[in-house]
Amino acid sequence: MTSRRSLLSAAAAASLAAPARAAQAAGPRRRPPDPTLKAILREIDPHRIEAVVRRLAAFGTRHTLSSQTDPVRGIGAARDWIHQQLTAYAATSGGRMTVELQSFTQPVSPRVPTPTVITNVIATLRGSVTPERIYVVTGHYDSRATDVLDFTSDAPGADDDASGVAVVLELARVLAGREPEATLVFAAVAGEEQGLYGSDHMAQVYQNAGADIQAMFSNDIVGTGDAHDGTRPDHRTVRLFVEGVPTAETAAEATTRRSIGGENDGPSRQLGRFVKEVEPAGTDVRVVWRRDRYLRGSDHVSFLLRGYPAARFTEPRENFAHEHQDVRVVDGVQYGDLVEFCDFDYIARVAKVNAATLWSLATAPGTPKGVVVDTTQLTNQTTLRWTVGTEPDLAGYEVVWRETTAPDWTDVLPVGKVGAVTVDVSKDNVQFGVRAVDTGGHRSPAAAPRPAA
Repeated sequence: MTSRRSLLSAAAAASLAAPARAAQAAGPRRRPPDPTLKAILREIDPHRIEAVVRRLAAFGTRHTLSSQTDPVRGIGAARDWIHQQLTAYAATSGGRMTVELQSFTQPVSPRVPTPTVITNVIATLRGSVTPERIYVVTGHYDSRATDVLDFTSDAPGADDDASGVAVVLELARVLAGREPEATLVFAAVAGEEQGLYGSDHMAQVYQNAGADIQAMFSNDIVGTGDAHDGTRPDHRTVRLFVEGVPTAETAAEATTRRSIGGENDGPSRQLGRFVKEVEPAGTDVRVVWRRDRYLRGSDHVSFLLRGYPAARFTEPRENFAHEHQDVRVVDGVQYGDLVEFCDFDYIARVAKVNAATLWSLATAPGTPKGVVVDTTQLTNQTTLRWTVGTEPDLAGYEVVWRETTAPDWTDVLPVGKVGAVTVDVSKDNVQFGVRAVDTGGHRSPAAAPRPAA
């Protein structure tokens, strides 16, 4: 006789006497890095990051409307330099990494007075096992002065967002020689300050191609843990903004999600939980359950609008007096988004968080697809179904759950390589998720179920 808390394999239509009380704790404990990830983290170099930030700031301005032909000043010079760096990194990849200049003409808009060519610089490291599965990381290389239409004044943009571009370039350098199972994309996008135009175009190109982007991360203003405003510096924390109800959901889908208490279980929230589990020692990711800060938006929004899971990394406390300011001295105090306000060890920590996240995602199986919960019957059990993945090293799946008031998963139950399972835990009382596990113990983010007839 099976116990009250038993596990039934619906896929096999047979009872498995595996008590659910044997479930292990599944809270946000750090997952130890594998040997390859340890080596990756050791190679991230704050001195190289500093060199990138200083070089980008030295272009004077990188305003989207600035010169595209001047070899030493303006966004064109910055574009060409970034392309050169990524091309050099790609040369070490054995042909796995390719680099492209993705250009388009942005029509006239409130912040673009004349049709303007905008160019994203994109390096793609093709996955060795499931290359169709894609993970994207970006920083925007354009900058601005106080007046968003001022393309002639100096706008070094060290923190916003040479720091994010430095993270992207360092990740591309360190990972170019590796062989992730899934595809990794490293992009320096432009047009962010004028209206997210570069990332909007990039995301649309992916959507038109039917790309399976399972996560996207924007690194925007990640230059320092010290706000330089008299508050105590925080050299360990980086904020990660993740939305709840997906931006791209229809009104009916959003209503359904809210009706089952799923506001905290959208794909981007699951990314937040995953990042906390894999964050490296010496760092502290502060997950914020919002799409972004008040009055702000970054390039992850372009991907959210198209239904892709996406999130934004940014420093713990900003000094708004130093951002988006013309370089000037007032009462002996220098203002402007200057290199001097950046902390390169801090940026390196942010890069390590990104590296741990991307590598852990790209070496694990993909996030389960088609996860549904059977709601056709009144029962105190829960039946979950999903599509079994095709990864050759897929070992099976785990069902995770937590109290509806808990932020993170608290229980996990291995269920094997099946596509359906019935658990003697009431779907009315907890929130469920399903995640994939490979033969090496790498785990995907969880996917929350939708109600299904």
